[in-house]
Formats: sequence, structure tokens, C-alpha cells
Amino acid sequence: MTVPEYSPLDENEDWPTHGEYEYTRFYHTKAREFSEHLPPSFDYIVIGAGPIGAALAFKLALDHPTQQILIVEQNWDEPDRIVGELMQPAGCQALELLGLGRVFSGIGAVPVHGYYIAYGGKQLYVPYPLNPNGKPFRGVSFHHGRLVMNLRAACKSMSNITCLEASAVELIRDSG
Repeated sequence: MTVPEYSPLDENEDWPTHGEYEYTRFYHTKAREFSEHLPPSFDYIVIGAGPIGAALAFKLALDHPTQQILIVEQNWDEPDRIVGELMQPAGCQALELLGLGRVFSGIGAVPVHGYYIAYGGKQLYVPYPLNPNGKPFRGVSFHHGRLVMNLRAACKSMSNITCLEASAVELIRDSG
């Protein structure tokens, strides 16, 4: 069995794990607090700034630049989960389509090109299939908390997103 050799950051400079993240300066900033300078109302409110909430808020901000988005998160510090993650190629492509293709930059993420299986002394390498350009699709392995912080940094960089550290304790439904 032959497993192809890949460099940790991959040979393609456009690959998302290469280089510093474009919103690095927002990585550790605290959420803005309410004041008289903030909008009196919001067009969208997103509860939770985990991977889904942060990606949703960012995409809403891109698609609706004149509308105000509030994202409420209980704690804006880096999540303290001792866990590695593997995002499959379709997830990486989805982040690209959302405008978040570079969120793996600067967090020590490692490109993944398939699976290596070892069992009972036998080994098998299963590469990801080829994309339409003839190159293999790529997944990525990363630390969960660092990815979340890059997603949150992207939100903090958007002028029409207000990031609030608070707990949502009740949902109010508008019947009109």
C-alpha cells in the first residue's frame, strides 16, 4: 500500500489552511455591548455563535448588507473542548460557498485527502474522489475551538453584525 505524501499546509497556496486568517485582529476581541450607538432594532437575531450560528450570521450579513443582525452568545471566549474535528470535503465546499473558505487559516488545520484504515495487521488507504478539475477533494482536520473563534472573528468584522454576550432565556414570537 502506498499513501501519498502531502506537506502539512498542502502544495496549493489557495488552500484555506495556508497563511494568516484575514480577520485575525477580531479573534480575541470582546463582544460589543449595548449602548445608545447601536441600532434600536434588528432585522435578524441569531441565538448562539457556534459553528452554525456564526456561519448563518455572517452569510446573512453578506447577503443583506443594509440590514442589522444581532448574534447572542453566552460566552465569546474560545470553547474549551479537548477535541479534534474532521470536516469532510462537502463541509469545506459549503464554507467556501458561504464566503468562509479561509476560516481554517492560522489555526494549525491539516488538509485531509482520504482515509487510512488499519485493522488486524492490514492497511488500506481510501482517497477522496477527484473533483471536476481532476484533483482530489480535500477535507480538513482542526481544533474545534480555534475554528469557532475564526468564525466568530468573521462575524465581528462585519459592520452590520452586533455581537452580544448574553443568555437567551425566552423566545418572543411576533404573530404579526
